[in-house]
Amino acid sequence: MLIGYLTHFKGKKMKEGIHPDYRDVVFHDVSCDFKFISRSTIQTRDKIEFEGKEYPLVKVEVSSESHPFYTGKHKIVDTAGRVEKFRQKFGKVGSKTQAAV
Repeated sequence: MLIGYLTHFKGKKMKEGIHPDYRDVVFHDVSCDFKFISRSTIQTRDKIEFEGKEYPLVKVEVSSESHPFYTGKHKIVDTAGRVEKFRQKFGKVGSKTQAAV
């Protein structure tokens, strides 16, 4: 059934002006300075030169390169000293997390 469906639409183009622009985009994991190319329809104003070509740039805080599930390392991302404030208020007693070095 799928093969028949695909052969029916083979060679036909999508309607112009109704689909978002699906293109190569560079995603930059800012927490570990890791960059990779993927395809996306996300809109961005930033651009970057990557591997000799210019691409739209999307900055992300977590990717497979920095996520604890994939890396096996627990890392606390401290924004505006919230972790330190918590530790001062409640102390280190009962804390089971250690900050990655």
